[in-house]
Amino acid sequence: MKSQDVRKQFLDFFKSNGHLIVPSAPIVLKDDPTLMFNNSGMAQFKEYFLGNGTPKSKRIADTQKCLRVSGKHNDLEDVGFDTYHHTMFEMLGNWSFGDYFKKEAINWAWQLLTEVYKIPKENLYVSVFEGSKEDNVPFDQEAWDIWKTLIDEDRIILGNKKDNFWEMGDQGPCGPCSEIHVDLRSEEEKAQVSGKSLVNNDHPQVVEIWNNVFMEFNRKADGSLEKLPAQHVDTGMGFERLCMALQGKTSNYDTDVFTPLIEKVEQITGLKYTSDEIKNISEEQNKTNIAIRVIVDHVRAVAFAIADGQLPSNTGAGYVIRRILRRAIRYGFTFLNTKEPFINKLVEVLANQMGEFFPEIKAQQQLVTNVIREEEASFLRTLDQGLQLLDNVITQTKGAEVSGAKAFELYDTFGFPKDLTALILKEKNMSLNEAEFDASMQEQKNRSRAASEVSTEDWSVLIPGNVETFVGYDQLDNDVKITRIRKVDSKKDGILYQIVLDNTPFYPEGGGQVGDKGTLVSANETIEIIDTKKENNLILHFAKQLPENIEAGFTAKVNTDLRGSTSKNHSATHLMHLALRNLLGTHVEQKGSLVNPNYLRFDFSHFSKVSDEELRQVEASVNAQIEAQLQLVEHRNIPIKEALDKGAMALFGEKYGDNVRMIEFGDSKELCGGIHVKNTAEIWHFKIISEGAVAAGIRRIEAITGDAVKDFYQNQENILAEIKETLKNPQDILKSVASLQDDNAKLKKQIEQLLKEKVGALKTELEKDFQEINGVNFLAKQVDLSMASTKDLASALGSSKADSFVFLASVEDGLPNIHCYIAKELVAGKSLNANAVIKELGKYIEGNGGGQPFFASGKGKNANGIAEALVKAVEFIK
Repeated sequence: MKSQDVRKQFLDFFKSNGHLIVPSAPIVLKDDPTLMFNNSGMAQFKEYFLGNGTPKSKRIADTQKCLRVSGKHNDLEDVGFDTYHHTMFEMLGNWSFGDYFKKEAINWAWQLLTEVYKIPKENLYVSVFEGSKEDNVPFDQEAWDIWKTLIDEDRIILGNKKDNFWEMGDQGPCGPCSEIHVDLRSEEEKAQVSGKSLVNNDHPQVVEIWNNVFMEFNRKADGSLEKLPAQHVDTGMGFERLCMALQGKTSNYDTDVFTPLIEKVEQITGLKYTSDEIKNISEEQNKTNIAIRVIVDHVRAVAFAIADGQLPSNTGAGYVIRRILRRAIRYGFTFLNTKEPFINKLVEVLANQMGEFFPEIKAQQQLVTNVIREEEASFLRTLDQGLQLLDNVITQTKGAEVSGAKAFELYDTFGFPKDLTALILKEKNMSLNEAEFDASMQEQKNRSRAASEVSTEDWSVLIPGNVETFVGYDQLDNDVKITRIRKVDSKKDGILYQIVLDNTPFYPEGGGQVGDKGTLVSANETIEIIDTKKENNLILHFAKQLPENIEAGFTAKVNTDLRGSTSKNHSATHLMHLALRNLLGTHVEQKGSLVNPNYLRFDFSHFSKVSDEELRQVEASVNAQIEAQLQLVEHRNIPIKEALDKGAMALFGEKYGDNVRMIEFGDSKELCGGIHVKNTAEIWHFKIISEGAVAAGIRRIEAITGDAVKDFYQNQENILAEIKETLKNPQDILKSVASLQDDNAKLKKQIEQLLKEKVGALKTELEKDFQEINGVNFLAKQVDLSMASTKDLASALGSSKADSFVFLASVEDGLPNIHCYIAKELVAGKSLNANAVIKELGKYIEGNGGGQPFFASGKGKNANGIAEALVKAVEFIK
């Protein structure tokens, strides 16, 4: 059975049993501060389990793209070494929100697996929760009794809290679960060892494929459990593992989910992947297999993350994506001998394979390819640089063991991987102090964890029920009551309080727009709201203190100055998006944005730098739309299909409901939940202040509007006035500046000529100081020249004498530099190497450098070390 059919049969089965089929949510989460990525099928439904929202249907089914590479669920380091862990995977799931419970969930799971997919019953085992005295949760007798009617009792296993009690996090909805495991071993293996003893013991062919979670409790901050007001079902079945079982394979990577990607890697590298079914393979082949598994797994995670709007970067979710891709690159570099970018070539295969069900990967194929190619090229350069730095560390090492702290510095600063360091050292008969490396790594993790550690108390509910509404599109202040509060303590922000209101004018951070600030005012006090965010469908107002009387009536007041500036920038972003598409082409799509009171930042897809003339045209277009005084046309609650039919732009990576908000300014039409001006005239003026690259095929424009533009021009006037004053107030400033440039050019030529004469004179003078030592014309001196001139002098002196060894040093701007020239006949005949000389003598000036065997240079920090370096230079020819 092909993987596309496996997916379709699952969805068709649950559709026939009254479930609404919904599309996968984006892999990158944008409205949940507790998660970077969608790490489970239920993540997009958290608000329903928490009672903060109402689902479109009480029965839902889908296949969800998941990523488990950070936090509690982190499978990254397992990927490649076994045949069933993945970074990105599909989770087939069915949900009941207060509708059916254990009986239906278990019976449907069994019916689908054994009757539709026709998995032999004798290959299946199930587990139920044994109970927990600690949590006062009894043995799941109900699940046991249901399973007894479907499967032999000796195939039912009792599972402990670790295996059979599922929790969303340290706090929140949870409950016992019942897992289904499949035994894919041969009949001979089954006869020797019972599959029952291998369940939950990390056996590669006895694996869990489906988990039925029965959500009936809420875990509180103190660790205790309370009953949820309704019972829910949350199930998840690993698509890749299911395909393995249905296609008669013993490895996920032998299924058609991965084989097209593997075949492409084989074609590119000329190496062969060995099926998991082939035993007793060589160590070399095993390394090749692991590397190929890493690459075909990781490209899926990276490609879908980029398609959903997450570019690789050095922080947050972007850093995780970059780390996954770099892991794939280094496995290819080390074990497949790939020294040029190649992973990007797999994107086309992936798009053809999965584009029908996940159209975003097809639509974003070119962008994803470009970004991955650029990241590959960049990291391969980093690896090359890291090899040189590692070589430097090796030359400075006394003995055969390299410092783990030094190796960690290479990893932390340059991304040079530990396993590659260890591999290179092994080839040189050296070793790495891994305990020291791991200690440095743990120390960094502890610092990072401490900095981000957050403790959250339970909600204190003042007004029960889901009564919160947002009124901020129409009002900037209104009367409110507090419905719930909780305390949050973090190392980063200290103690803060999250306040939920029954109806709020405060806009929560989202869609690139920052959250509102303002105040809560009662008859007796004023509480400052420092930020507003949204979590699990609740709008959270952050304050440093709580009101003395939390049950009092308040007036919520948004900071109108900040809101006004932000709305100008947000509306200008829409106008600029339209201008860019009209000017550059419809390939331009938003890839990220930031809208705050001070400026706007807009990332968009485009293949080349936007020229100065094009930027002027974009500015002119936006300002023309401002001058046209376009009125805001807002469709507050329009069906998404109708909005798209009207020409509204939807952004990849955003999660939209059946009904959306559509914003129109003239020809600009976008789906957007943000705050906007009522008329473009309010923006006053638009000015681009920078344009540059973010990643391959992604450009970034930063711009300002309103008062910020006035301040910008005022600042330009002030600078111009200072320039005029400095130039003694000339009548023609441009003519005066041009005259200065001419004078400067003439002076530069004179200085260059003087330097040449000085270098020539020094060359003549220093030629007398050569000493013949062991058949080598040796010279080591410190000179009073710039670094560039010292380098020229070393080359000139070396060329003036046969069999020459020249070592020169100088100081420029307080920093030392050194240069070594060795005649080519000495390099060949005496195995001398200028690169090695610079690396060794660079220690004395606390620096490093490199070059070729006959000429190398270096820079350092300690000029006082020059004297000792000059003395030590002669030891290379003795």
